Amino acid sequence: MNLTEGDINISDGRQKWNQKITDPITRQILADDARYFLHQSMSTPCLDVLESCKGSEIKTISGKHLLDFHGNNVHQLGYGNDYVISQIVEQLKSLPFSPRRYTNEPAVELAQKLAGLLPGDLNRSLFAPGGTSVIGMALKLARVVTGKYKLVSLWDSFHGASLDAISAGGEAIFRKQMGPMLPGVMHIPPPTTFRGIFGDTEEDQLKYADFLEYVIEKDGEVGAFLAETIRNTDVQIPSKAYWKRVREICTKHRVLLILDEIPIALGRTGKMFAFENFGIEPDIICLGKGLGGGIMPFAAMIARDSYNVAQDISLGHYTHEKSPLGSVAALATLNYIEKENLLQKVQDDGLWFGNELHKLKEQFPIIGDVRGLGLLWGIELVKNRETKGKATQEAEMIMYDCIQNGLSFKVSQGNVLQLTPALTICRDDLQKAISILSQAFSIHTVKNL
Repeated sequence: MNLTEGDINISDGRQKWNQKITDPITRQILADDARYFLHQSMSTPCLDVLESCKGSEIKTISGKHLLDFHGNNVHQLGYGNDYVISQIVEQLKSLPFSPRRYTNEPAVELAQKLAGLLPGDLNRSLFAPGGTSVIGMALKLARVVTGKYKLVSLWDSFHGASLDAISAGGEAIFRKQMGPMLPGVMHIPPPTTFRGIFGDTEEDQLKYADFLEYVIEKDGEVGAFLAETIRNTDVQIPSKAYWKRVREICTKHRVLLILDEIPIALGRTGKMFAFENFGIEPDIICLGKGLGGGIMPFAAMIARDSYNVAQDISLGHYTHEKSPLGSVAALATLNYIEKENLLQKVQDDGLWFGNELHKLKEQFPIIGDVRGLGLLWGIELVKNRETKGKATQEAEMIMYDCIQNGLSFKVSQGNVLQLTPALTICRDDLQKAISILSQAFSIHTVKNL
């Protein structure tokens, strides 16, 4: 099994979970789902059947309430945000769809809003129905701008599920049995602070940046470097020194720096954009997931003014490219973050939540590392803190225990519990999550260490 992202839906742990489901309606719907959908890792067969979602919670048809600390990273504003819904409903009454070759006020207003939020000359947008699509557009644009097709990206990264996106990405679970990937893509080690091949200190992180320059200089034909500003899945946070060095390298060698912030922008780290935490500026940025308010599938690529050089090429050409519904959802999302001062709330909650997680680390030796920023956190589980061996089986058991007790999250890299609650979550619910985690750690630390 490839334990790179998500829980494994064919494991012994999943089979045991399935046996605990007694509600007959739930069992029937799950059986029908498994019958009529193609099976794939991290998806079908499914965990449970949802009835509704609101705020920080999801509710199953059997009546179980779960704090959702997964949410596919779309629920920055919480589920079913009333303000976003009201804006979408109003738009539905006038212009629900805009054919290509026509524009509309919401799309233009959103492009202006994004240009105003981003620094420098990051003023040119293209929209698409999802994050995978804007990654593809960014790769196309980089080829046009630089005249070079080669790309450097990071192992263990995730940039989407299409063939071009998995070629750029570095997770085995998506690349397995896919045959030849997109030509010209070179992967290098990601900067890590736990179990890194070049070491885990801030000084060691510069070695990862130096490796990037080594590849660029040796190859001579690299046009772009694509990376997640913070690796979302297992929450790897590079140092400011790393990103400053990477920015210098890309500028020096005229390589475009493309930042994938599809899951981590829009307040997740306590800043509107994650790169603001590091004092750098990308050449192209990709946004998505929560940009549609947790309701509309919507994403955006924003590039520099000087990159407006592909007038005779269709970089995107998507049917829902300038979706009025997606645009008003995105505008509502950005406006809500501002008017509710969510960035400050996330910074405050992040300090409190991180402190509580570090208390758990002091208490339970199964926790090898705790890392995060804002409301993006990872808990890395180990069999032994000295050897840092991955506690993969324990991670899965802890996940199912937590779901049973009202807390949902995903497991990444086989042993990292990724915690991404709604940014609107109340402090009491954060405390509830800590309590559920503590209970699960106490059981599995005693049994397995």
